[in-house]
Amino acid sequence: MNDYVVDIDQGNAQQMLIDESMKRLVVVDFWAEWCSHCKTLTPVLERLAGEYGGQFLLAKVNAEEQQMIAGQLGVRSLPTVILIKDGQPVDGFTGAQPESAVREVLDKYLPKPWDLDLQSARELMSGGDYSSALPLLRQAHTSAGGQIDITLTLADCLLQSNRMDEAEELLAEVRMADQDEYYKTLMARLELQKQSAKSPEIEALESELERNPDDKAIQLQLAVQYSQNGMHAEALELLLKLLRGDMNYQDGAAKKLFLDMLATLGKADPLAIKYQRRYYTLLY
Repeated sequence: MNDYVVDIDQGNAQQMLIDESMKRLVVVDFWAEWCSHCKTLTPVLERLAGEYGGQFLLAKVNAEEQQMIAGQLGVRSLPTVILIKDGQPVDGFTGAQPESAVREVLDKYLPKPWDLDLQSARELMSGGDYSSALPLLRQAHTSAGGQIDITLTLADCLLQSNRMDEAEELLAEVRMADQDEYYKTLMARLELQKQSAKSPEIEALESELERNPDDKAIQLQLAVQYSQNGMHAEALELLLKLLRGDMNYQDGAAKKLFLDMLATLGKADPLAIKYQRRYYTLLY
């Protein structure tokens, strides 16, 4: 046996057909040497098993040699394919089918690409690797069109990465019907993080800037504090305002901080993309 294909007999039927179906979809292919249609269908199934990378197990049963297994599953003609999930037959077909039809049946029961991304991201998050999980979750969120479990996991990852502004925007879009305990926990964490994010230094600088809104030195100091406290959107917005008035303020210190922040966020980051575009409008 490899991860994709196994030959079934009485010795491994329970393990491979029932136990394995508790972990992933099992596709049972009943065939025989004399069956010409089997010789057309089986290679298609084997190729798909490899292509899907072990998302399902192809369990091949020689119906002539394993008549008891074929009888137990009600096989009356060949080829017959039966899909087993969680210990129970859930679907199947008889006769040779085109590859497109086989894919259509499989795709009803196999995880979608975004579900695999979600699973990988959760594993990364459990190990504390939020920076690697974040692009996977962004991709999954886009592909799945806002599937709620992906949305909430992305918000969780953003909070863990101290990206409160994005997390808040994402959570604001969650429908009332989807506001479960996980959502409420994330909202509570968001509020706590927002309260703790503003250090006394930030509050003092914000008050000073309110009194002196055109003071570039205060703007730069506050942008530095925002950046150090993970308030990326606030820092970038303030720096952009400063650069709009003086692109080379303090011998380019403001511009350097702005570009360093974009580089730290990464080219694919939505916030970086947004402010990169706005920066280009200043240049051109």
